[in-house]
Amino acid sequence: MMITRRFFATSVLAGSAAVIAASATSGLAKSNTPETKAALLGKAAHQVHYKTVDIDGVSAIERASDRFLAHLLYRFFRRFPRLALEDRVHVLPNETESTNSVVVAEPRETRRGLPGDPDDSHSRYIEAAIGGMVIGCLYLPNGNPAPGPKFDYKLRRFERLRSYSAELFELEFPVAPVADFNGMPTDLDVYAPDRWRDDALFRPEVRAAYAELIAMGWTDAIRLLHPEEHVYTFWKYFRNAFARDAGLRIDHFLLSPSLRERLEAGGVDKFARAWEHASDHAPVWIELDDG
Repeated sequence: MMITRRFFATSVLAGSAAVIAASATSGLAKSNTPETKAALLGKAAHQVHYKTVDIDGVSAIERASDRFLAHLLYRFFRRFPRLALEDRVHVLPNETESTNSVVVAEPRETRRGLPGDPDDSHSRYIEAAIGGMVIGCLYLPNGNPAPGPKFDYKLRRFERLRSYSAELFELEFPVAPVADFNGMPTDLDVYAPDRWRDDALFRPEVRAAYAELIAMGWTDAIRLLHPEEHVYTFWKYFRNAFARDAGLRIDHFLLSPSLRERLEAGGVDKFARAWEHASDHAPVWIELDDG
């Protein structure tokens, strides 16, 4: 019998703390070596449900369908960003801000921070072995105004992600880098491309950096499933953007070849964006064949 599991990359509320939450596994192990990653993959639990979330509050969390996640996030963000909830929630804070931190709940951690710059206090990346796969949860910076120092930093972060993702790809594990890339890959991912040509989310350098990841062999799960559709994950708060469907696709699932073979379905839960006090992002989800 074929078993299908659903995964989410979502932004339930406003803000930018990336979260992975899972309903199974216990204990925490850290290692960046391929051998330990392989061992953790063999031990990871098989009953898994996780989401990545951008957050700046708790009012809409209780509307989430996953009550475990709702309860966990509500408790956690009462003390955000440094609380470890009974050894189940582990936080990689941005040392200079109260948001833009990265959190992992209950998988087996394998890395914190992108390699390449040990002094980078803004590096929001956390990785875990869970359900027989490796999930890398990241937040890439906005980069505006562009050109400028913030945009240069964004491109350096993209290059560090490309370099490290090449290492992951060569290990031939089931791997998925997910969450907020702050970049639209093509014109199909922007409601009005010509208005965004000079924005840091859509400049040629950013699109080229994303294209390099795809050329490496990673699969953009949503674009594979919806090759000709305008699919958006983000709508600004002003100018009635959501009602006009003036959106952007900046939240992505990238899949290694073995996960691409298991991809069954995927989409965006656009309805969540209509909630009161909701995020400017909407949940992105995929389903994988687990049979």
